[in-house]
Amino acid sequence: MKPAAGTGLRLPVAFLFLLLAACSEPQPALQPLRPGDVILAFGDSLTWGTGAGRENSWPAVFEKLSGHRVINAGVPGEVSAEGRQRLPRLLEQYRPALVILLHGGNDLLRKWPQEKTAANLEAMIAQARNRGAQVVLVAVPRPALLLSDARLYAKVARRTKVPLLEDSLSNLLASADNRSDRIHLNASGYRQLAEQIHHFIRQQGGLQ
Repeated sequence: MKPAAGTGLRLPVAFLFLLLAACSEPQPALQPLRPGDVILAFGDSLTWGTGAGRENSWPAVFEKLSGHRVINAGVPGEVSAEGRQRLPRLLEQYRPALVILLHGGNDLLRKWPQEKTAANLEAMIAQARNRGAQVVLVAVPRPALLLSDARLYAKVARRTKVPLLEDSLSNLLASADNRSDRIHLNASGYRQLAEQIHHFIRQQGGLQ
């Protein structure tokens, strides 16, 4: 007796899903933030809010969603080497419990060696941890016609064992409805990014 139509395809597809699930690595967990803990949003123009203004930046929206004070430490045009030099002073000043690191986009635009960008990101993660802060890394897309996350972020996250939010920026910038120009979001895009970061941190246990 022949199997019902389509039955022959179900087992391979189911097996494929199981295989993918088995191969995927779980994200590192976060310790829950306490009331009054400060969050430092550290990055470049995508953190500052270029294209929508600081009042519509993702840190401003995230502050309302999280209920925590969020410091917008974005500097437009900054490269990762400059961020590496700037971060220690802010860590000392604000003593954040969590650093959300969204940096390196200007390095990618300048086509600088990704090994140096990765080294700077890893140094910033180490700086934050040495001051007692947890870190969440947000991937930045590589400049291309079809946007996708630069692979260096997955490598950095794997080596440093920090939670990595992938694909959010790539997907948002892929839609003209969410961006103000080729590399920056608009108010709607930043709001969605803040919501996705908030959801991700909740998933990892950092927020209730």
